[in-house]
Parts: sequence; C-alpha cells; structure tokens
Amino acid sequence: MQKGIIKANFVVFIASFCTLVIELVAGRIMAPYVGVSLYTWTSIIGVVLAGISIGAYAGGLIADRFPRASTLGWLLFLSGIAALTISPLTNFAGNVHLQTSLMVRILLLTAAIFFIPSCLLGMISPVVVKLTLSNLEKTGNVVGKIYAFSTLGSILGTFATGFFLISWMGTRNLLFTMGAILIASAPVFGGGFMKKKFFAAFLAVLAPLLWAFYGHAFRAPVDSSTYYFEESDYYTIKAKKHRTRDKKRMVDALVLDHLVHSINDTENPLYLDYEYIRMYEEFVRWHLGGNNSPRALFIGGGGYTFPRYLDAKYPGAEIDVVEIDPAVTEAAYRYMGLSRDTRIRSFNEDGRWFVMNSREKGKYDFIFGDAFNDLSIPYHLTTLEFNRMLADLLKPDGILLANLIDSYERGLFLPSYIRTLEEVFGRGNVHLVSRSPNYRKLGISTFIIIASRKPLDISDFNAAVTVQAGAGKMSFVIPQEELQQHLAERSPFVLTDDYVPADNLIAPIFEERFGYAKK
Repeated sequence: MQKGIIKANFVVFIASFCTLVIELVAGRIMAPYVGVSLYTWTSIIGVVLAGISIGAYAGGLIADRFPRASTLGWLLFLSGIAALTISPLTNFAGNVHLQTSLMVRILLLTAAIFFIPSCLLGMISPVVVKLTLSNLEKTGNVVGKIYAFSTLGSILGTFATGFFLISWMGTRNLLFTMGAILIASAPVFGGGFMKKKFFAAFLAVLAPLLWAFYGHAFRAPVDSSTYYFEESDYYTIKAKKHRTRDKKRMVDALVLDHLVHSINDTENPLYLDYEYIRMYEEFVRWHLGGNNSPRALFIGGGGYTFPRYLDAKYPGAEIDVVEIDPAVTEAAYRYMGLSRDTRIRSFNEDGRWFVMNSREKGKYDFIFGDAFNDLSIPYHLTTLEFNRMLADLLKPDGILLANLIDSYERGLFLPSYIRTLEEVFGRGNVHLVSRSPNYRKLGISTFIIIASRKPLDISDFNAAVTVQAGAGKMSFVIPQEELQQHLAERSPFVLTDDYVPADNLIAPIFEERFGYAKK
C-alpha cells in the first residue's frame, strides 16, 4: 500500500509539473503570432483549466470502467504524444488567418493547440486515485497526499519554467523534453500497458522518428535571412538581414516577437531607417540648437538605434537606456552595432522601477518612450501616475517624445494617451506629429507624441526643419486647434493605474493591421 502511494505521488507530480510547464510555455510560443496581451493569458489560462476540468471528469469515468495500470500507461503515453504536437501545431495554426476579432482568434488558436494536451493530463489524477484506493478507511489520507503532490508539481513547474527552464532550454526544447518524460513514464508507471516485446519494438521505431520529427517540427520558426534566434525571459528575439529603403544594400534588423523593432547599419550609427526615428532626430536637432551635450533617457532599448545616433552625433551626450530584457541588450551588442565601449549606460530593469528610484530630478533634456508596439503595450508605462514621474525627471524646458502605433481616424488608444499627457503637461503643451500631412488618410501609422511643461514654438520648428530638410522633412505637427477638436470627437479618457484598458483599446488596430478582421 505504502509503495503504491509513493508511486501515485510521483505520477501526479510529473503530470502536474508538465501541465504547468506547458501552460507557461504557451505564452512564449504564441507571442510571435499574437503578441503577449491580456487576451493571450486569459485564453491560455481558460483553455488549460477547461482542459483539466473536462479531463478530470472524463478520467473519472475511464477510471471506473478501466481500473487498470495499463490505463494510466496509455494516458501518460498519449499525453506525451500530445505535448510533442504543440510546437508543429503552433507553427501551422499560427500562420492561419481567420477573419475574426483578435479575442476570438487567440481563443481559437489556444484551444486548437493546448486543449487536448491539458485534457489528457487532467485525466491522470482520477485514474491514479482509483488505482491507489484499496482501503476506504484511509481515503482522506490517500487523496490528500495525492493532491498535495499534484499541487507541489504545479508549483515547482511554475517556478522552474518561469525562472529557469525557458531561458535555459527555449520553449521548443522544453516541450520536447516534457513529451519525452511523459512517454518514458508510461512503461514505468503503467505496468504492462504494452507487451514488453511490442513496446521495445515500438521504441526502436519511435526513437529515430522522434529525432527526425524534432529536427523538422521543433526547429525555430525562422526564414533564410535570420541568423540569430533566442527565446529570452521576455521576448522571442531574432536578428536578420534587411534591405535598406533604397533597396541597394543590406543592413541588420532586430525582431522582438512578431515586430521588427530596429533597423541598424552596424558600421554607420548615423543611419536612420525608420521614419519615426528621423522625426525624433528633427525635434532633437531643433531643440538643442548648438548644444552638443544633451542628457537623454530611453524607456526601451531594442536595437539601440537612436541612442547610438545621439552618442555618435553629440560628443558630450549623456545617455541612459532602460531595457528590461538583458538578452535584448546583449543582442544589440553582438548584432546591432552597439559598441561594448560605448558611453551609453544600460539598465536592465523595468522602466517604471527605474523612474521610481531615480533620485535626481530635473535631469534630462529628452525622455524617449520607446517601449510600445502594436499590441504588447506595458500599460503601467502609459498612466497618469507614471507620466507625472517622467515629468519630474525632465529639465524645465525638457521634452518627452513617445512613439505609438495607431490610426488617427479610428484609433482608441492614441487620443486617451494624449489626454493623459495633457493632465500632466497642460493642454496645448502636448502635440501629435505625423510622418505625412495627409495623416487622416494614413490609416494605421506610427505617430510621435511630444510633451513639455513649457510651450513649444511649433511655428519656429516647422520653419527651421523646412529650411534644413526641405522636401525631405519628416515631421508634420497636427495643428493644436484641430487636435483638440479631434480629441473632443473621440471622447478619450485619462489612463490611470486603476483603469488602463490598453489591450482592449489597441486590439482593433492589431486586427486590422494583420488582417484578422475586416476593415
């Protein structure tokens, strides 16, 4: 009896450990296809819990009908096979375009990939309980121990995966390992679920098939231009070759999850590809005049494109970059041209944590908000409370510049973010900048939001940039009167720590941009 209980505890520990590993891996493996948002984690948690619940119910029925060790063996074996299908199924299903809302797309994708593995793993505990109970007088003791070890497996699976396993093994290797562990557990805990000779022959065939399968289905989803791939604690990171705007040569691009974040010429830090960065440059050049010693803070580093530019352009510049992911900073050093001898200071921590702990107020001439993308928006970096902290770090005439992807005509997040900044810097001191004077017809585009405590002379900016850049001018500031009228029509609200539905506000843009829903 005691030996049976120990064996049961090991089985449920392994099953629960693997379940939580798969659940946490789900968020990372789906990020290149749907980003990481509230919708993503809601779908993952809901689908996995639904699978476990239905699996537990079905497992109870199976346990009563087939109360044999071989039943447990088959469930472990099938759970392992299901775990092995996750990676190839994600590669396939993630590229299927559904004309539906983002919420429904993520839910369907999650269910198609993770429901069956969760359901099969959920069947194991009821079967284990049935096989272990031989004395009804000790039912509470036996069941309590089994569920305690099951919970312990879940806890350790959670901590091990989040803190260690993903960064050490990567998601696909980790899924392959979980599948292999479950398959190997089948004969150990399943008794004679297969005849020994048959199982030996089966393994002899399965092993080379799994090896070939691993090489095909578990390889990283990269194309021929990608020369670096890593799954960090925060992102799926790729470095790849990218053709310049004039199509004449190749430079390097850094991709975080599904978004090309930075495009750099590793030999020339003055090369600026993205239009929004060239808009940054126009404002910096105008605001500095002849000052060659600006102090700048970047919330979000990525490929360090503009920090490298400022470092090269202004010899006396002091530049701080807050990049939460040390693997992104390392990729910038190794592949995006960032010198290890640079004067740029990197801080690998959360942007809000850095700002909260900055003791020197009135320090920066510029603060650049570069941590937003099209869906994975760190909402705590958008709120009224955070922007008040940013304003304290600016010099009296300092400028906050942030880039944001949205639609001027249909966007919901952009007007609320502007209204939030107006609460901090004052109405009339926040400006929206477009890359084209036809901003109403741009559709989804990257806009720059400029904010300062002191009023900016936008007419002087327009005149100065026009003289310097001529037809190459990038920045078109939307007239303040028109912006205020537009905000009134959109009925924006102030984003606060208590209410900041960033994912919901930006989701329609993500759907339109990637063709998930009809325009």
